Amino acid sequence: MDAAQQEATARARELQRSWYGEPLGALFRRLIDDLGLNQARLAAVLGLSAPMLSQLMSGQRAKIGNPAVVQRVQALQELSGQVADGSVSAGEATDRMEEIKKSQGGSVLTGTGQTTSTGSAPTVRRVVREIQSLLRSVAAAGDIIDAADSLAPTHPELAEFLRVYGAGRTADAVAHYEGHQS
Repeated sequence: MDAAQQEATARARELQRSWYGEPLGALFRRLIDDLGLNQARLAAVLGLSAPMLSQLMSGQRAKIGNPAVVQRVQALQELSGQVADGSVSAGEATDRMEEIKKSQGGSVLTGTGQTTSTGSAPTVRRVVREIQSLLRSVAAAGDIIDAADSLAPTHPELAEFLRVYGAGRTADAVAHYEGHQS
């Protein structure tokens, strides 16, 4: 690799860090390790070709162009954390990866440039995922549960919020969110 290629790779990894929180090579290697995958299986779950995954990991490409793939990456990150903290078993993780693989993301772009979705669920799911992502970027699930336990005697609603969004499953958080919209 010549100096220009090294510089382009370093620039791509820095862009990845700003867009995704870390270089995609590190992120994807962690998902592979945590979820017991190989690169080909990870590519299949994400909906990427193996060469594209390799280019993203090596910094030859900086950006994931498909928003649905980005959402699958986020879903796998969430699943990885749940496997790591023991709230999801290996068998459940395999089933969830199949669901993630089949997911199309929250919305579909039509030829007219408008966004269509099925009801409000994708929008609610996206909001919930953002809340979960923010909480989980601040603290690990175990720490969030500890904070919730501390708050429970005096602020039970806040404790519930932390448990549901900070350490719970996305489906439960969506139900909680929808139950509090009135």
